[in-house]
Amino acid sequence: MPLELRVSAAVQQPLAAAEPVVALESTLITHGLPYPLNVETALAMEAAVREAGAVPATIAVLKGEITVGISEEQIEALAQAPAGSARKCSRRDLPIAIALKQDGATTVACTMIIADMVGIKVFATGGIGGVHRGQPHDVSADLLEFGRTPVAVVSSGAKSILDLPLTLEVLETQGVPVLGYGTDKLPAFYSARTDLPVDQRVDTPEEAAAIIGAIDALGARHGVLITVPVPAERELSAAAAEDAIARASEEAEAAGIGGKDITPFVLGRVAELTQGASREANTALLVNNARVAGEIAAALCRI
Repeated sequence: MPLELRVSAAVQQPLAAAEPVVALESTLITHGLPYPLNVETALAMEAAVREAGAVPATIAVLKGEITVGISEEQIEALAQAPAGSARKCSRRDLPIAIALKQDGATTVACTMIIADMVGIKVFATGGIGGVHRGQPHDVSADLLEFGRTPVAVVSSGAKSILDLPLTLEVLETQGVPVLGYGTDKLPAFYSARTDLPVDQRVDTPEEAAAIIGAIDALGARHGVLITVPVPAERELSAAAAEDAIARASEEAEAAGIGGKDITPFVLGRVAELTQGASREANTALLVNNARVAGEIAAALCRI
């Protein structure tokens, strides 16, 4: 069975010329944010990558075809698609979506896989998956992907609704370096820092790029997590975030919500409980991470 993979000309040309390209995921469009904020944020992330000197490549599966560099019209169509019509694609879902000609929105793991397939080294997102609170055996496929796919992921850590210490333990087991961009402590998505140390602080795109280059030179088949604090003007206090997360998590448990449905439910309820402050933090960090990823991709090309 031939694999249907389309790379847009806007992405293929810079890749062929060894110019900087940044991968962007599409789950935030279909499952992460409401319309029209999802479109506005996706386009703002692409603009931030361009302003940093790189080319954005938003990735999705469209009618079974892996598409690297979807158009603004395709972003709009995904954003307005009926709920549940686009499959939330992680590693296990990708072959199903391809074989059955489905639309699919790529998670962190799936975006890493596709980015690696086409030679994109840097990927920007909001927060990665991790180990769920109170459920230590519920480990996101994102963490396992880091251990076998050599892509640098720029994010604001793991989503703070997760068990962050256990998430770091799994990343350590997978041999994944966790870097703090301008910070010695792990960011907590909505909040700028926790008490958890990162493996190494980096303060410039060049330092981050040098570590990515060293992983590549070693021939290592693992990724690197580059964590960037949420912009200070949109930061949610740790106490406010934790109160909302705890309440939303209790509601999810009471309603029997689990698996891949728990994250969008809890994020949505946290936004309601914080009167939208968490959503403002989320969109701000997404755009900021895209800018930082663009700067790192540009630095990587220079070395």
